[in-house]
Amino acid sequence: MKSVFVFFLFSNLFFGQITNPYASIDSVMDKIPVESSKSTTQIAKYINENFKTDNDKVRAAFYWTAATITYDLENMFAINFNETKEEKINKTLKSKKGICINYAEIFNEITNKIGVKSVVIEGYTKQNGKADYVAHAWCGVKLDDDWFVFDPTWASGYVNQNKQFIKKLNNIYYKADPVKIIVSHMPFDYLWQFLGYPVNNEQFLSGKIQTDKSKPPFDYYNEIERYENLSYAEKLKTSAERIELAGVKNALVFDRLANKKAEIENLNNNKNAENFNKIATDFNEAINLYNNFINYRNVQFKPTFQDSTIKEMIETPRDKLIKCKEAIYALKNIDNANLQLVNGLKKSINQALLDAEAQFKFVDLYISKSKSDRKILFRK
Repeated sequence: MKSVFVFFLFSNLFFGQITNPYASIDSVMDKIPVESSKSTTQIAKYINENFKTDNDKVRAAFYWTAATITYDLENMFAINFNETKEEKINKTLKSKKGICINYAEIFNEITNKIGVKSVVIEGYTKQNGKADYVAHAWCGVKLDDDWFVFDPTWASGYVNQNKQFIKKLNNIYYKADPVKIIVSHMPFDYLWQFLGYPVNNEQFLSGKIQTDKSKPPFDYYNEIERYENLSYAEKLKTSAERIELAGVKNALVFDRLANKKAEIENLNNNKNAENFNKIATDFNEAINLYNNFINYRNVQFKPTFQDSTIKEMIETPRDKLIKCKEAIYALKNIDNANLQLVNGLKKSINQALLDAEAQFKFVDLYISKSKSDRKILFRK
């Protein structure tokens, strides 16, 4: 089961802002031509042409996303899990409507294209002391050599008591301090809390967030850099480990962890299938070469070749079979559906290797004999 990314009521108390310190930047983005708003590439180009600093550029990207996109209340549960990131972005750019994952993907895409590091964060939220029962998505951006939290969805407006979405910009969720935003935004993977002392799910849900400095601090800055250098499979594995370590305290966390583990298993199965098919191909090649040797032996090594050539004729398939054996025994975590198939190939490789080794010994013996004695070997 996959997580659903939506959001619900925001308290009107959050919107008591009087002045907007970013008004000059926002006004420039209000003037972006329609033709420059049709793709994230064009939006990023407009931003880079009109602003110089990373802070101003990120503000421009955030404002455009929050001010332009309207929350799609009608389709908040109509989630297409097969939709790609590009499809999410393109659909939202065209309709100017979306849910939290659409806001997050667009802001993330624009921010990365203006040359600033940004990531989409998946997690869940808490409002008025209660955790939402649906997942949420927001962003983390690296600015001023550190990480900050940006939630363009919550900054875009709120849902009133009549279940209507009201557009109203809220700068509380722009460049939010991770220490403060953790009260309402809980990433599934604590790597994206950007905290030296990460909060676990029990603390978040209870609201009793206490820093235990008796433990060594978590170096999230360097851990993120290390994470980014991992393969996709390794990223999944380490993320799942952190999610589990933070405590599986509600259905949303359970669901996210299950998704990660299912994807890990799927990747492992795909990798095993790819490796198995290669081993099977190499095995078939080895058998063909072996059969060619057997046919040559059956005619008593006629026509005559050099001894080195004869030895190579059996040495090549034997060595291929040795590599096949090493490769098939290196396969790990084979699912039950394919275990019989793998064991069958193991048995075939082992038997073929025994036969090839016997033939290899025969050739060694053959080469050690004089020409007159070699013929006798074929009659034994």
